[in-house]
Amino acid sequence: MKSSDISKLRKAMEKELEPKRYEHTLGVAYTAANLAMVHGEDVEKALTAGMLHDCAKCMSFEKQLSVCTKNHVKLSEAEAMEDSPLIHAKAGSVLAKTKYGITDEDILNAISYHTTGRPNMSLLEKIVYIADYIEPGRKHAENLPQVRRLAYKDLDDCMRKILGDTLEYLAHKGGRTDTMTQMTYEFYMAARQH
Repeated sequence: MKSSDISKLRKAMEKELEPKRYEHTLGVAYTAANLAMVHGEDVEKALTAGMLHDCAKCMSFEKQLSVCTKNHVKLSEAEAMEDSPLIHAKAGSVLAKTKYGITDEDILNAISYHTTGRPNMSLLEKIVYIADYIEPGRKHAENLPQVRRLAYKDLDDCMRKILGDTLEYLAHKGGRTDTMTQMTYEFYMAARQH
């Protein structure tokens, strides 16, 4: 993807998203690009995935569900629940492909799994997942300074920390945990043993 295409995506997101969501999107895109530079991933792909990761976020739950249903996207129980904060990732992946012309499967997967993660994520998927958590506008996540430092040292350690903190937060809050998040955490914890 050329820089002119990134510029078009940026302008499209500015129109589509509410101002605070757009600011978050820019933060994720540029954080993802920065992490890509550090960890040897394609910077343009990271920018693209970051720019589009929340492209469905401002749609109603009903519209997100409709996009997923029409495109035969399999949803987890947690994603399909009324007003799920997770479904936008899957709907966003569909929009990235159908509305914004993205055909790169790695970019589409990075968008699709930026909320739950998945076992054995690609480098780009980990970068976008982490960038969404650590972008400069984030202020309230647990252990944020430590997580930000880990992101530039070891992506797998960073994944373990974010996933562990997320699961702990959801358990404490009584929130519903998506099974994919639990499976992802178990995968990265087991990977550390080897």
